[in-house]
Amino acid sequence: MQSKKIASQFLILCCAMLVSVAQAQKLPNVMILATGGTIAGTGATSTTTVGYTAAKIGVDALIEAVPELKKVANVRGEQVFQIASENMNNDYWLKLAKRVNVLLAQSDVDGIVITHGTDTIEETAYFLNLTVKSRKPVVIVGSMRPSTAISADGPINLYNAVLLAGSQDAIGKGVLVTLNDQINGAREVTKTNTSTLDTFKTPELGFLGYIQGSKPYFYRQSVRKNTVDTEFDISKLDTLPQVDIVYGYANMGPVALNAFVAAGAKGIIHAGVGDGSLASTVIPSIIDARKKGVVVVRSSRVGQGIVARNGEADDDKLDLVVSDTLNAQKARILLMLALTKTTNTKEIQAMYSKY
Repeated sequence: MQSKKIASQFLILCCAMLVSVAQAQKLPNVMILATGGTIAGTGATSTTTVGYTAAKIGVDALIEAVPELKKVANVRGEQVFQIASENMNNDYWLKLAKRVNVLLAQSDVDGIVITHGTDTIEETAYFLNLTVKSRKPVVIVGSMRPSTAISADGPINLYNAVLLAGSQDAIGKGVLVTLNDQINGAREVTKTNTSTLDTFKTPELGFLGYIQGSKPYFYRQSVRKNTVDTEFDISKLDTLPQVDIVYGYANMGPVALNAFVAAGAKGIIHAGVGDGSLASTVIPSIIDARKKGVVVVRSSRVGQGIVARNGEADDDKLDLVVSDTLNAQKARILLMLALTKTTNTKEIQAMYSKY
């Protein structure tokens, strides 16, 4: 009798294990690549939400802190690097993009989540949007409060990111950024507040969607070309051309622009006032920069709207490029990649209209 009872219990256990295995096989396989940032940060006390130390917690600890992840995906983690995102640079971008492309080429990876500091999250997102060569979801996530805070937003943000990266609805929508239950596209998203949880927005154009009840809801998508539809191949690149940003303001002079050109800049983003206006004091230096082969792109410090070609400057005469709706920091990324292909301003202008 006892042996029958044991056999019955064993059979139940085996069935439970088989069900568990079957359920795991049905879940998407999501890779979490950790790069540091506030989401991996720690504070001196549970009420420390500013003045904390970023990039202290490793990827395994981040995953272990959210056991609910196992219910929505088969998750693996990898620490690509561990930095505060104000220290992001071109070398890190190339390393990250190459690793993402290697992983997405594998049949056992359905999507990727990248944990990242919020200061430059929009720039990394746009760089990957132009260089990732897969339609599989890539989701970048961060937090505005460190992991030790009473109301840390990192765990729910990470859960939502994994959920989104494993969703069929996210396929082919380009690189996505999710925080605060909101979904934004890499091209348009920007940080709008220094400290609040709802800092990431897409001014004027709006969110792509929301995450509610463990399900993503999409309402629109960017029509600009991205990922597999771009012409940029970073697989053999070890460096990117130097491109710098000059900020427009009242009483502006040519000192910064001249210094960047002297330091070897191959491109300059001029974040002008209003519609990307050029002060008369910098126009001679821009003309000189163009004679030296430096590509100059007119952007705007305003942060919204289209920079009109031949609007506030004679772009045709000066042989300049305009940034369309890209802010200065994203215009810089596109110009760096464009310069790996060409220095022809007409061809580069076409890229700003395309991407």
